[in-house]
Amino acid sequence: MSQDDRESLPPYGTLIRVPEPEPPERIYSVKNKLKKPTMKAMMETADKEDVNEENGVLFWVNKSGFPVDDYTWERMYDHVSRIHPDNKTMVHKIRSCKDLPQMPVPQVPSFPPMMLVCERLEKIQNYMNTLQYNHTGTQFFEIRKNRPISGLMEIAKDMIRDSLPIKCLEAIILGIYLTNGFLGVERFVISFKSVFNGNVHRHVVLGVYYGGKYGALGLSRRDDLMYKPLYYKSLSDLVMDYLYSYRKYWHEVKKLKIGLPIPHDPHSYELICWKALILNVNKMTSKEIMKETEQHSREIRTKAKSWLCSSPPSPKKVGSSADILKGSSLASSVQHAERIYRSNTVHVGSKKKDPKKEDLSQYQIRI
Repeated sequence: MSQDDRESLPPYGTLIRVPEPEPPERIYSVKNKLKKPTMKAMMETADKEDVNEENGVLFWVNKSGFPVDDYTWERMYDHVSRIHPDNKTMVHKIRSCKDLPQMPVPQVPSFPPMMLVCERLEKIQNYMNTLQYNHTGTQFFEIRKNRPISGLMEIAKDMIRDSLPIKCLEAIILGIYLTNGFLGVERFVISFKSVFNGNVHRHVVLGVYYGGKYGALGLSRRDDLMYKPLYYKSLSDLVMDYLYSYRKYWHEVKKLKIGLPIPHDPHSYELICWKALILNVNKMTSKEIMKETEQHSREIRTKAKSWLCSSPPSPKKVGSSADILKGSSLASSVQHAERIYRSNTVHVGSKKKDPKKEDLSQYQIRI
């Protein structure tokens, strides 16, 4: 500071009012009012952001959601013009064309009345294969396991309408929707937890029982970890086939979970039973696994719900609690047995707890 500047300063102890600088937000807003950023400037900013994207991906197509906005379309076309041999010529040719061919949409399978159940299941699996397996990690459909069946069936309708790639869990919901109303067909969930190279992997398929035979519907990267036709004589044979396929790919299966039969009513407010039986496969022998699965298969057959897709029984008037126990319909008894069974889920490999006696007089039947 020079001598002249020091002389111009006021005496020590006086206050000097210095104008405060404008905040950067206000400066930025004023600049935006004076000059709106063009699409070219936005694209240049996007190019800088591309460098910081994850896993080598230049941009996420559905980052802003669906339908795709104009800004994302511009980024897509700009990216294609940079990597395509024809550059912008190809992009201009596509954008100026007004008669582009429509993308084929897979058609939902139809089932003639005389078609066999095994042929229907194969037709459903072929339809799910046309949707392709989603291996990108993008979640198109939000599925929560605590959502009632009616809500999951609405999601299945969205899958059919959008025809986007799906994962194994979405394939379960779609398989349930397409097999609703198949009299004599019982559906239940089979899920696996495996470990490979220190990473945990989870997979799920839709088990099917019909006419004394077992099979499965589903999607996977591996052909032998998804669809299984109806030719397995027991549930243990079906499960052991999956476990053998896992061993081929050097996966160590830690847990196996099997659910209960799923109702055929698409408007039901019940929840899907995902894990009525839990097996610690890595701590059990093959004989023990087969014994537990066979015991659970009898539970599946006794809790069959495919007959509920036919005409429901006529309601009856219910009086006292004694009349409830004696004259209740078969549907109410099955529902009550399912409540007791769900509350006492068997965890094999751990200590089994004695089921508590429930007071049946507390239950009421809604008509």
